[in-house]
Amino acid sequence: MSQTKVTSPLADRMRPQTLADFFGQETVVGNGTFLREAIAQDQIPSLIFWGPPGSGKTTLASIIAHETNAEFVALSGVTSGKKDLLAVIARAKQNQEGDKKTILFIDEIHRWSKAQQDALLPAVEKGVVTLIGATTENPSFEVISALLSRSRVFVLQKLEVVQIEKILTHALTDTQNGFGKLKVSISADTVGLIAQLANGDARSALNILEAAVSQNKKVTPELIKQVVQKSHLYYDKTGEEHYNIISALHKSMRGGDPSAAVYWLARMLEGGEDPVYVARRLVRFASEDIGLANNTALLLANAVFDACQKLGMPECSVHLAQCVIYLAQSKKNVAAYLAYEAAKKDVEAYGNLPVPLHIRNAPTKLMKELQYGKGYKYTPLEDSSEQEYLPEAIKTKKYLKGN
Repeated sequence: MSQTKVTSPLADRMRPQTLADFFGQETVVGNGTFLREAIAQDQIPSLIFWGPPGSGKTTLASIIAHETNAEFVALSGVTSGKKDLLAVIARAKQNQEGDKKTILFIDEIHRWSKAQQDALLPAVEKGVVTLIGATTENPSFEVISALLSRSRVFVLQKLEVVQIEKILTHALTDTQNGFGKLKVSISADTVGLIAQLANGDARSALNILEAAVSQNKKVTPELIKQVVQKSHLYYDKTGEEHYNIISALHKSMRGGDPSAAVYWLARMLEGGEDPVYVARRLVRFASEDIGLANNTALLLANAVFDACQKLGMPECSVHLAQCVIYLAQSKKNVAAYLAYEAAKKDVEAYGNLPVPLHIRNAPTKLMKELQYGKGYKYTPLEDSSEQEYLPEAIKTKKYLKGN
């Protein structure tokens, strides 16, 4: 009985082993950069690579492993734990006695708990291991400050379409690890289509190409569209990109740009965001940024919030688009927002100031005897222009400008 030979995925086979074969990230590893010189001199400090999926974080770590004289150990932030770490540190101490360095690569380091990162800190601090951490999340929030202060953080950008096209072309012509021997038929436009659909992710681009070639050596745009039913949008609903895009939506509406606002809305919804979350933010925006300039905005936002709860996606996308455009085009007034923030500061500063006696309710005889409500002017029937409503300590405060 014959056995089918199992080969590793194209993306893994095409992973560069040298900087000469690495595409993109010129500001990080281009000629003359700190990191390129550090690799060449085998003087690697502890590093944190921060960037979106497929931007080259693991590949750079692999290149460092290939070009350095240190022992290279890789752990996964998802599957490894403290026991694995302690075993690596014990091995690294033995290496240190033999005057050999140890580089510890932790993929998805943001998945490690604070306790796990704390356990790693002494080894990094004493130089037992050189850390290379890879993360898609903002390390300011996900990596403990003590590790950050002992590491150089490098931000990797999403790859450009032209860079992914070069990676794909290399895979198509490489006869050892790529498809060079298969003589795949594919036009430059189709290569460009794959690069566009990959959305800055080299791994995704190579996976798309591999899936297409496995079906037909003549790769057409139609075949690519069958393989990729929907473009892969990078949108982590719990990560930094989530907050980046909702911020972009909010600021686009605030700035009166409905086109930009609709674009960021589509990015969120097509990336899988809960429409009710977006609607809730729009209800807030209607009062925070529009407020007294247009009270109808709050009514519309509430109606759209209700529609999102009743309909869900994809039906409610048009309701959200209508609301986003309306809010972006509406006049803005932040008086209510600023008034509340100013009043809140006084509440925090002055504590529980007593309610003035004349505006207290007096439902009992005792309260009346204590002068609750005494001297109150009933505004519908008498002039109350001089009546005070604030506590004595802050009676001159004006939280609404011009009032």
